[in-house]
Amino acid sequence: MHLNPYGEDAVNLAANLANRPPVTVRELADRCRAAGLTLESPVTPQDLAMVTDATNLWVAVVDADGEDERAERLNHMLAVSADHPRVSNHAGTGWHLHYRDDRKALGAVLFSLISVGTALHLVGRGMHRLRRCALTECATIFADTSRTGRQRYCGRRCANRDAVRRHRTRAVP
Repeated sequence: MHLNPYGEDAVNLAANLANRPPVTVRELADRCRAAGLTLESPVTPQDLAMVTDATNLWVAVVDADGEDERAERLNHMLAVSADHPRVSNHAGTGWHLHYRDDRKALGAVLFSLISVGTALHLVGRGMHRLRRCALTECATIFADTSRTGRQRYCGRRCANRDAVRRHRTRAVP
């Protein structure tokens, strides 16, 4: 997976893993492939455990109270996961930046990818662009990749449900 300039792919993968945590090594591998990652070695139970830990730290970034706390939590993730940037063409898919050693296991790769991608997304688009759905009964996490930066719901279904609820509340005499 190549990080786009805003980290969109990485934060969407992180949200996917946080909202539906993989429970098996095979599920983790399948979801990584579906997200565009090239798996260069077999996925192990240790990778799954590390991804679970990284995702838990990432959810704490999402749920932080305010920008300062969000930045502090994200800086912690970056400190423990990312190495200095490297230019790499490891999979023959084109030159790109890596923020980790090419020889690391998938769990460490995902931890770094999620940390750096989230940092790029938030500093490039705004520290508020990572949140939970505004619908009270929905706790889905999403990255706001909208043009305006005002996305409040995880998808149209929740937005429509809330709009109908507000309409019905106003319509009651």
